[in-house]
Amino acid sequence: MATTADRIRQIIADNLDVGRDPDFDAKLVDSGVSSVDCIAFFKIVNDEFSLGLVAEECRQFETLNQLVQHIDQKAA
Repeated sequence: MATTADRIRQIIADNLDVGRDPDFDAKLVDSGVSSVDCIAFFKIVNDEFSLGLVAEECRQFETLNQLVQHIDQKAA
C-alpha cells in the first residue's frame, strides 16, 4: 500500500509541472508553482483524501510534510 507521501508525490507528478521530485521539507511558497496550480493541487488532495479543507485552511501547511502529517492524523 502506498504511503501518504507516495500518493502526494504521484498527485504532483500527474498534475504539476515541477520537473523534479518534490522536496517535502521545502516551503511550498518556494516551490515555483503558481498560486492557481497550488489551489488546483489542494482540491485534488482534498478529493483524494476526503479532507474537506477550504482554501483558507490550505495556507496552514507550509511544507508538504506538514500536509502529509495532517492527512495521516486524520486517518488515524
